[in-house]
Amino acid sequence: MSAPMSADALEAALRAIGAERYHNRHPFHRLLHDGLLTRGQVQAWALNRYYYQANIPAKDAILMARLPSPDLRREWRRRIEDHDGNGGSPGGIERWLRLAEGVGLNRALVEGAGAVLPATRFAVDAYVHFVRDRTLLEAIASSLTELFAPTIIAERVSGMLAHYDFVEPDTLAYFTPRLTQAPQDSEWALSYVKAAADTGEKQAAVLAALRFKCDVLWSQLDGLYYAYVAPGFVPPGAFVPDPA
Repeated sequence: MSAPMSADALEAALRAIGAERYHNRHPFHRLLHDGLLTRGQVQAWALNRYYYQANIPAKDAILMARLPSPDLRREWRRRIEDHDGNGGSPGGIERWLRLAEGVGLNRALVEGAGAVLPATRFAVDAYVHFVRDRTLLEAIASSLTELFAPTIIAERVSGMLAHYDFVEPDTLAYFTPRLTQAPQDSEWALSYVKAAADTGEKQAAVLAALRFKCDVLWSQLDGLYYAYVAPGFVPPGAFVPDPA
């Protein structure tokens, strides 16, 4: 068993995984941000991404139930409210539905999730199961893709507003709160992981957990690219855009 890294070395290794594997490097995102997708392809992205967004608070509820103290549960509960809302203001799920409507999708179609790609469903469900079944430390470490979120959000908002005339600023309102929520959440999770991963074995596990989460995000875009870009094979039952 290898000796543990320092906490700073562990953080550097985690950030190196993001630099190599985060899904901002995927060709589908490059097309999306550079304005090279059709409206139907953007709709396919919004519809499939909703399935991920809608499952995040369910994943967080599973993780929260595993936390051993009220202080830790209160910390993680904020993430659920960020996505579900708190009764007084809409959360991320509602804002994503407005994004989907803004690009021309029917809300009921998106919420029903019956037209998502099999690749989307398998990837997202695998993430929920990972958080349920692996150690608490691995589950928290898997959330650390949020370390890299602000960069992709800034690229996405500026690129989509610049290149798609059917996208309005209000359509992308989902992303504004995430510019502050994601850094707040990831800072806490990173501190927890750096303190708790105090052996070489635990550090290897958290690095693997972050690689797994990057794979979850990447594989969703693989499915979108295969179905809606090239070769363009849409699976039976999945969303079929109107002809351009």
